[in-house]
Amino acid sequence: QRRSLAPSQVAKRKLSGGSGQDEGWTARRVSRLQEAFIRSILSKPFKVPIPNYTGALGVRALGLKRAGVRKALHDPFADDALVLYEPPTLSAHELIKADKEKVPVHVVVDPVLGKVLRPHQREGVKFLWECVTGRRIPGSYGCIMADEMGLGKTLQCITLIWTLLRQSPDFKPEIDKVIVVSPSSLVRNWSNEVQKWLGGRVTPLAIDGGSKDDIDRQLVNFISQYGLRVPSPILIISYETFRLHAAVLHKGKVGLVICDEGHRLKNSDNQTYQALNAMAAQRRVLISGTPIQNDLLEYFSLVHFVNAGILGTAQEFKKRFELPILKGRDADANEKDRQAGEEKLTELISVVNRCLIRRTSDILSKYLPVKIEQVVCCRLTPLQKELYQRFLRQAEPLDSLEEGGKMNVSTLSSITSLKKLCNHPALIYDKCVEGAEGFQGALDLFPPGYCTKAVEPHLSGKMLVLDYILAITKTTTDDKVVLVSNYTQTLDLFEKLCRSRRYQYVRLDGTMSIKKRAKIVERFNSPSNPEFIFMLSSKAGGCGLNLIGANRLVMFDPDWNPANDEQAMARVWRDGQRKTCYIYRLLATGTIEEKILQRQAHKKALSSCVVDEEQNVERHFSLGELRELFSLNEDTVSDTHDKFRCRRCVNGREARPPAEDADCTSDLSQWNHCFDKKGLRDQVLKSCWDAAVSFVFHQRSHEEQKGVV
Repeated sequence: QRRSLAPSQVAKRKLSGGSGQDEGWTARRVSRLQEAFIRSILSKPFKVPIPNYTGALGVRALGLKRAGVRKALHDPFADDALVLYEPPTLSAHELIKADKEKVPVHVVVDPVLGKVLRPHQREGVKFLWECVTGRRIPGSYGCIMADEMGLGKTLQCITLIWTLLRQSPDFKPEIDKVIVVSPSSLVRNWSNEVQKWLGGRVTPLAIDGGSKDDIDRQLVNFISQYGLRVPSPILIISYETFRLHAAVLHKGKVGLVICDEGHRLKNSDNQTYQALNAMAAQRRVLISGTPIQNDLLEYFSLVHFVNAGILGTAQEFKKRFELPILKGRDADANEKDRQAGEEKLTELISVVNRCLIRRTSDILSKYLPVKIEQVVCCRLTPLQKELYQRFLRQAEPLDSLEEGGKMNVSTLSSITSLKKLCNHPALIYDKCVEGAEGFQGALDLFPPGYCTKAVEPHLSGKMLVLDYILAITKTTTDDKVVLVSNYTQTLDLFEKLCRSRRYQYVRLDGTMSIKKRAKIVERFNSPSNPEFIFMLSSKAGGCGLNLIGANRLVMFDPDWNPANDEQAMARVWRDGQRKTCYIYRLLATGTIEEKILQRQAHKKALSSCVVDEEQNVERHFSLGELRELFSLNEDTVSDTHDKFRCRRCVNGREARPPAEDADCTSDLSQWNHCFDKKGLRDQVLKSCWDAAVSFVFHQRSHEEQKGVV
């Protein structure tokens, strides 16, 4: 007989004491129901049990389709968020109609970087991003980052790279690969900076050595990568290596090329420029703190590299801008030429400013201690004077100047001889022994028993002043000193001086490997390290080195190119410096070194007009005066000060102080002028005055600001 399975009937049977067989059957049934219930739970899609959790942001995971409206990679409404792109606001009605796969999203700098950027760096990153995405100049995707040294150009570019590699308004990466080209000495530095700011988020491929086959293999692997997430998206390579292996890199496309120390590309005819220009990379950023070093045509080459055609062809640029601007800049120009030059300058600035960003180092005054910069004119010793006059009489370098003031090999050789003589007679002693042109019979002028093995500071005015600076710094302070020269022979003299005075030192020149450089810099910067002096060849290590372990720097000889000197002098006044910095630029009074400084002033005036947009920059020197290289002005305390026709100084005294807003970036005529040691702020230089100092220009970067970090 079949029994009812209705719940009411089953319950009745239980109450009336049903059979054990019924109980067993019911238990199995409950067990099956429970099993089915558990399976139904487990078969449902997995949910994260966290309220309002929306899942990981960023590039879509493989095989999953995200539902709903697309979201920015980082929160654009967070505190201190740096938003580079803000999509147009859509109404609720427009949002319903819009294709959710095409709605643009915010582009927000990764907070890891956004929170460390200073205000001027945030502005710089936004400018760079707008340029390389074609938003500033339609159809042009390049720009020049021309901030002065110490303003964080590297960090701004790393922020740009990371943003482009990860996001765009279209909810996908803007680019897939980047090439950073830099001087060989900075390849490792770039790699370290990427690691420092991005941690393990990306692994750059830095190539700073290896066999040709090995480098080719790495470059082939790099250039053949493609897709949403490239394993090694950043290649860091030196200019030399790029030029030698350009054929490999030309086979593929790259989203962005960044050229550090980009003034290397000032000549559009050289192979490096052509190799980089042929690269299939629409977006180009050129980093240079000194975009104008010599002339406007070099400036044209840089702008043309990042945005071809924006200034026309080279010939068009020369005719339209360069000739009228230079004509107007000449000290002998008439009013009409000056006015025409100013108009063309204004026009050039308005065109270039759309793709060039430039901030000067006065911004640093908020973050760095005071810097006192001093141009120290040092009298020649009697031996130097005799040798100098004899050379000018015998070699007759003026006669070898070509028509139009152009220099030939003989003239350049004469310049080098005079520059070395200004440093120390020991540097031209071999020529005197040989009886070379200009030095016939000069051996008799040296003191009896003279030997080059021992350095004799008293035979050179500059070396004597340096000897005093080092001795007084060592005995009265705990400061360290950087010594910079253009000549390795002069570094040899420094070494002899250090050994005779028992100063501990390290030396960096072109013979030192890149890896070793990083180690000695790190060691020197450590306060516990005993080395007192860091010797530096300006040609080998003038760019990018951070020597904040020292706070005094002596620039022993000037370079024709103001950019080289400025690069070298910026080694100590950088982020991380805690002490007041003292910069000493030594010049031999009345000699070719002062003429070189005057030539620098002319170039810097041109640069400040075009790049810094300064008006009424002083026109001190005509081009004719700048050719007066081969003369010795013995009756002066400073030939440069004489040339200024200074109105602030009367009868050997500074009657009126410089303008209140003058700083180290101002023209030398706007610095303090000292005919004696009374007006000096640096106690070390005060103590050195009587050694051989004839005149000092000095200026400070800013007034000390208490409580500013």
